[in-house]
Amino acid sequence: MHYKRLGNSGLQVSALGLGTNSFGKRADQDTSIRIIHAAMDQGINFIDTANIYAGSESERIIGLALEGRRHAAVLATKAGLPKHGGPDGSGSSRRHLMQELEGSLRRLKTDHVDLYQIHTFDPYTPLEETLRTLDDMISAGKVRYIGASNYAAWELMKALGISEARSWAKYVSIQCSYSLADRTPEAELLPLCLDQGLGIIPYFPLAGGILTGKYTGSAPAGSRAETDPNFRRFLTPERISLGERVSSIAEELDTSPAALSLAWLMSRPAVSTVIVGATRVEQVEHNLQSLSVRPDAATLEQLDQASAAFRSGEPFAVYRLP
Repeated sequence: MHYKRLGNSGLQVSALGLGTNSFGKRADQDTSIRIIHAAMDQGINFIDTANIYAGSESERIIGLALEGRRHAAVLATKAGLPKHGGPDGSGSSRRHLMQELEGSLRRLKTDHVDLYQIHTFDPYTPLEETLRTLDDMISAGKVRYIGASNYAAWELMKALGISEARSWAKYVSIQCSYSLADRTPEAELLPLCLDQGLGIIPYFPLAGGILTGKYTGSAPAGSRAETDPNFRRFLTPERISLGERVSSIAEELDTSPAALSLAWLMSRPAVSTVIVGATRVEQVEHNLQSLSVRPDAATLEQLDQASAAFRSGEPFAVYRLP
């Protein structure tokens, strides 16, 4: 396994990380625990979750899986998207964040998280309140590093400026949708991260499976498009065509389109770790193949041309408070 620093921080994370959105939902408890153990056995140390994944079941299952192995994991969770519909049920106010961190620590069976991330920008809470709260969490020893998710570039830069001025801990990373099917971060977010020393953590690195080449006709049995009808909105002709082109390039290299797509992301500047979900152990093993793929300049040029249209337009996905 190859490890990278998370931005300019001293934290070392595996180039391939494990996304856990499906744990407790599309993958039951026993399967999820086997996936975590298989990933860690192969050197994956970055495990990403959130307080709302599968109604908090993801965190609870991870807590069970890490008993006796917590020291080997870089554990990342998030808060900020709606947890419940009542007052202070979402956002990044001091009250909500402190309440949610305590809940996450209980479920994860740990006294600290390595990376605590604000799940989305909160326009209703002053950034000073959020950032002071995060700094206090670090001072209390309950959080090691802090990161953002779903922030626009200007929001992220504003947060960094406030933290700098107040001598508070700064965000070391940003999670965003980033893949061959969504290159919009390259316009503003990626240059900002290179300049300010933040690590990018892409989510939807395979565009929900589109870049695996499996969506060529009707939705395959058990696919996201079959289990989540809302996902069908992503299956545009342009994205399907991109998936087919990536599959063709991968075939020439005797590798899989998924491995090639992940390897492309790992080669991008500022990308520290790429989180990929799994509902079966076999998927983890398959994704690990990306670590041995080294696209040459000609292949990178082919991928660049095939995905050029996805540099602009709307992001593949972004999650914001209503």
